[in-house]
Amino acid sequence: MRKWKDNMRYYRRLYWGEDLKKKKEKIIRRLNTGKLQRDIYVLVLPEHGSNQLEIYNAALFLQPDFPNDDFFVVGIVRGYEAALELVEEIAGKVYEQTGAADIRTYLLEREQEG
Repeated sequence: MRKWKDNMRYYRRLYWGEDLKKKKEKIIRRLNTGKLQRDIYVLVLPEHGSNQLEIYNAALFLQPDFPNDDFFVVGIVRGYEAALELVEEIAGKVYEQTGAADIRTYLLEREQEG
């Protein structure tokens, strides 16, 4: 089974679904060791392209043909609907803070702040 630990970096201020906050360490450990988590969705900042965020079901990372890219994880939730809501929440926060919708720049700058 593939292990993703070397391919995943996690945002310092990682966004979580409310129902997952007590299970943070377990979920990250399972992601890093390639354990199946069908109902977990991961929001990542894409390395290339024009997308602001991408949503992946954690089970996709276990597919043999799935790209072995580096992933910068900014959010983890349970369920696709929650993932869409989290994207909306992040976009709203970015707009509120900056007056723009450049999620990528906002998150990367916040990551650098420490």
